[in-house]
Formats: sequence, C-alpha cells, structure tokens
Amino acid sequence: MTDLPLAGFTVGVTAARRAEEQVALLERRGAKVVHAPALSVDPNRIDEDVLRAATEAMLTQPVDIFLVTTGIGLKSWFTAAERWGLLDDVVAHLAGADILARGPKSVGALRRFGLRELWSPESEEFEDVLAHLRGRDLAGVRIVVQEHGQSLSMAAHALRRLGAEVTTVTVYRVDAAEDLEPMFGLVEAVVEGEVDAVTFTAAPAVAAMMEAAATAGHRDDLISAFQADVVAACVGPVTAAAFEMWGVPSVYPDRSRLAAMVKLLETELPSRAGGTSLEVAGHTLLLHGEDVLLDGALVRLSPAPGAVLQALLVNPGTVVSRRDLLAALPSGTAGSEHAVEMAVARLRAAIGTRCVQTVVKRGYRLATDS
Repeated sequence: MTDLPLAGFTVGVTAARRAEEQVALLERRGAKVVHAPALSVDPNRIDEDVLRAATEAMLTQPVDIFLVTTGIGLKSWFTAAERWGLLDDVVAHLAGADILARGPKSVGALRRFGLRELWSPESEEFEDVLAHLRGRDLAGVRIVVQEHGQSLSMAAHALRRLGAEVTTVTVYRVDAAEDLEPMFGLVEAVVEGEVDAVTFTAAPAVAAMMEAAATAGHRDDLISAFQADVVAACVGPVTAAAFEMWGVPSVYPDRSRLAAMVKLLETELPSRAGGTSLEVAGHTLLLHGEDVLLDGALVRLSPAPGAVLQALLVNPGTVVSRRDLLAALPSGTAGSEHAVEMAVARLRAAIGTRCVQTVVKRGYRLATDS
C-alpha cells in the first residue's frame, strides 16, 4: 500500500465535534475532504430546568435498573448535578441500581464517578441492552433511561409494555448545524458522483443529512448513490443502525474509534474503486475515474498524454503502434507521428521515463511488472 492510500478519493465529513482531527487524518492519507457539519458544534445543549426537574423527580423514588446510553450524556448530566449540589445524592441513589451500560465510553464515564456497570454488550448496541432486559421479569421494576441526543421514547414504550415503570432523563438534544449550506452542497456532490465516501460519527448526523436531502428534493437520489457507489462509513454499529431504515449499506470498524474508521476507508475505497492498478517499472500506477496516481501521488496529465496512457492500458504490456496512438489522440491534435512522440515524452515526464518503453519499429508499451 502507498503512503497516500486515499489519494484520488474525495471523502465527505459530517462531523462537527473533532472534525479537524478527522479531516487531518484523511488528508494525511491523500484524500480530498469536503467538510459539511450535519450537527451543531455544541451537541450538549441542555435545558437545565428540565434536566434538574427530572433529576429531582428521580431522587424521590428508588431505581431498580439504570440504563446508560452515552458517556458524554452521563458526564453532562452529572456535571450539571454537581453545579446544583446534587451530585453526591445522584451517585448514591444510582449506586444501588443494576446498571447496564451501552458501550465502553458509558462504562468509562460511570467509573469516573465511582459507579460500576452490572453488564454491557460487546456489540455496543442499545438494541442488545433491550434484548437483555426482555429476558427478565420487569413487572413493577423502575427503570431510568439516560437519553442521548435522540428520543428513546420508543424504547421506553417497549419496556412499559413488559410491565416496567420507565423514566427517561433527557440530558441534551442534538441540533442541526447553524449553517446548512455546506450540507446541501455535500448532498449535491454525492448525488452527482463527485464524492467516494461520507463519514458519520453520530446517528443524528445520518438523520440530518437525510432531512437536508429531502428538503432539497434529493433524498431518493442520495439513497440510490449510497446503495450504488458511495461508501457510508460509520464510526460504529450504533451510527450504522441509523442507515438501516433507509436500506443503505454501511461499513464500520471492529472498534468504534475515529482512527479505525479512517483506517477502514484505506482498504474499502481502493477495493471499490473499479479502477486499474498496475505495477509499472517498480511503481504502482492507479487509475480511479479520471485521476491518475503514481505511488499514491496525484499526477496531472493534459489530454494528449492522458489519451496515450489510456491506449496503453487497454492491454497493459502489449505494444501499441504509433498509428493507433495517433488515432487515440484528442481531436485537434496535429495529425502526425511527431504528435505521438510529443505526447509520449510528456507522459514519461509525468510518470517516469522507465514506465513507457519504446519498441523499435513497432511502437510503445507500458513496462508492466509480471
């Protein structure tokens, strides 16, 4: 693999938080990045009056089961409780409950405040937490659910149908980005085939992009693009699950980490490129769409040398005559073998003199390694 495995690829980034880090990771690998935040830069927009009222109400009754869905949500809630002078009461109140945590970030946040989880699914999916609870007798059991940025009213209703008394604590709501113009631009770029992949680090970002596409009248086109050629790359299974309702396939790494998602794209995009990759005179030559990459570096070719390269690539390693190369040159090019020689010279200057071999009295060929 080259030092720039994503050279020649365009990746849309929908993140608001840690966007600079993600963009840098992608650009260091050669990708062109289109940044279009789907959500507010500050996802922790807390209605303190509502949250405090829910906290005080929770403290009036015992809690049997406490469901923690996000690390950032728990930290935001407990930090607010500390401001109100209620943190010790909240921690002590929840310490006696069976605590189920959705994933490692939730576990880490719990332990930071001296609480320990009873169980956490390996999948990091909230659906598996619910499945775990369905195997228990929930009649009369009081459950507190810490919501993340999206409502969990559906999950709460499902638990109530099993006999539980459910209270949801809304810590924050995730708002759409204040400036949606970049998102509209990204939707259009995806639909027009100008983007190879789009990354998502939060499930609400998927909903926000779909809403933007619907507003612009492009939702069906966006879905079709993701179903066909564009890679929907998610940081983990929770984010990927947001695509299921749209019938969109997505990919995510084994570990829900930003660097792991970018690493996944290093193999996913080249494998889907449908381009031509050849070892030529000790170099890796990759054609992706109209882009030509040599050892991961983008090569700019004018029309004539580009036409020569395309002709040589029809049957790599096979000799192509000057007459055939002349016929392949763009219209308007001087109709003589000298024009072929000039185009070949420019191609050699761009990709290396050893990459294109002269076969005396016959023509030219790519010096493919075989």
